Amino acid sequence: MQNPDPVKILLVDDQPGKLLSYEAILGSLGETLIKAASAQEALAQLLRHDFAVVLIDVQMPEVDGFELAAMIREHPRFQETALIFVSAIHLSDLDRLKGYEAGAVDYVPVPVVPEVLRAKVRVFAELYRKTRALERLNAELEQRVAERTAALETSTLELQRLNGDLEVRIEERTREREQALAQLFEAQKIDTIGQLTGGVAHDFNNLLMAMMGSLQLLQKRLADDPKAIRLVENALAAAARGAALTQRLLAFARRQELRPEAVSVPALVIGMKDLLTRALGSGVQIREEFEPDLPPVLIDANQLELALLNVSVNARDAMPDGGALTIRGTRARVVGGEPDVPKDLHPGHYVRVSVSDSGVGMDEGVLARATEPFYTTKGVGKGTGLGLSMVHGLAAQTGGALKLSSEPGVGTHVELWIPVAEQAVAPAPASAPGALGGGPGDRILTILLVDDDALVSAGTAAMLEDLGHTIREVGSAAEALAVLDGAGAAAVDLVITDHVMPGMSGVELARRLRDIRPDLPVILASGYADLTVGDKLDFHLPRIPKPFLQADISLAIAQAIAALPPGRQAVAIRASV
Repeated sequence: MQNPDPVKILLVDDQPGKLLSYEAILGSLGETLIKAASAQEALAQLLRHDFAVVLIDVQMPEVDGFELAAMIREHPRFQETALIFVSAIHLSDLDRLKGYEAGAVDYVPVPVVPEVLRAKVRVFAELYRKTRALERLNAELEQRVAERTAALETSTLELQRLNGDLEVRIEERTREREQALAQLFEAQKIDTIGQLTGGVAHDFNNLLMAMMGSLQLLQKRLADDPKAIRLVENALAAAARGAALTQRLLAFARRQELRPEAVSVPALVIGMKDLLTRALGSGVQIREEFEPDLPPVLIDANQLELALLNVSVNARDAMPDGGALTIRGTRARVVGGEPDVPKDLHPGHYVRVSVSDSGVGMDEGVLARATEPFYTTKGVGKGTGLGLSMVHGLAAQTGGALKLSSEPGVGTHVELWIPVAEQAVAPAPASAPGALGGGPGDRILTILLVDDDALVSAGTAAMLEDLGHTIREVGSAAEALAVLDGAGAAAVDLVITDHVMPGMSGVELARRLRDIRPDLPVILASGYADLTVGDKLDFHLPRIPKPFLQADISLAIAQAIAALPPGRQAVAIRASV
């Protein structure tokens, strides 16, 4: 679709195929696309036209992308032109720093995700368009000032007043533009960090899955060796701390697995009062203030409890000599435009859960960075810097918001805005007695295990075999379909599949199985909440987050079998001994 006010975008790459692909991806933006196959062609085009965005390949013969960017920035006309690097190699932090020093504003990795490339180019094209519009407006404004000045030369006071008005308007426009740029860059930074942390946590969860499963089985086999048991328990405890760390990373990246339900905030706080008392110590006085008949909120109860604990521990550390911590719950209604409401909150009803302390407080610099991941003012070994970033991610993922205020010497006030629950969430189905294997010799179910990670697959298979089940391992969804289309398909009672796999995801496999074996239960194992909105709405699967222990997978199997019709349960539970 043609843009009524198109801008020019320069595509620089020495490979014609890639230029064509960029042209196809960006064609729907309706902008004017100009291609250059070398740095020389790019410089020639830049001297002929005004470009809003320049897309530069990092690796080019003769003059590479970094050198071209430096040459562009040396020209006075191109000081503000947006330069985006496209790189087919993994760039180190030093490479990225080199690129930013050369003048780049963003990076796009190869293989290029069309939606990401279009989104990034669209942002800078719109920024260019709005900047030009602002320049035209300023030019028109200056012309009007000149006309007024000529007409009112005899009135010095009137002229001074007009000039004063003009300065104020220019300052306001400049301030608005600076604020818009700052918000844009902050959003891009947070999005980039979120993608990075989400991916790292996903891979780390797979490693922890293999470690914890093997350690738990080894623990059973070392029952007569107390020293070895202690070593295994230490390793399991360390792995559990790693799993907790990945959960905080996923919370910040908004990819954690949430189980929202209707939660009474007063009841939750009262239930964790003993935990808070032990965590904060006798020097901190805990107070609760809740409005009468406070409505329940829609949130994951465990994550809300963890969030309140994180905020309370931060408050304790800010009160080294003791003090008071107050937890409040009040109703709030958002219509839109209220000055004391966090921005980006949709209109609706909320419960405002606040935690206030009488500690040392934070200055403006620390407060501005308080929700950044890994940022902490505590000493080495005393904090990960993920507490408030986890709370911030939880609030955003549940449709709420986090608001912080603080004053040095007075204390800190943390507000968590949570949507009110319209109805209670149905409880999970009870486990089916007898569906969990009792021991290695029982072999109650034949389970098809689908996972492309050999380490994770081996560890999961060992846990299931220890429960007494018969396991068939495959490394892809295609192999699983081949097994279920073959002669032994009828012997498979249950499928446990990873979600993120090359070729076909776990959800896609479950859809195929729903068509060919609608009575076959499927459990989805995932390192993080990476399902699309369509997946979540279209298909509800029993899910188990990685890393999981033997008891977790045993319960998931029981619940999957319990959800089957009674006739099918009897078939699935029959032992094949």
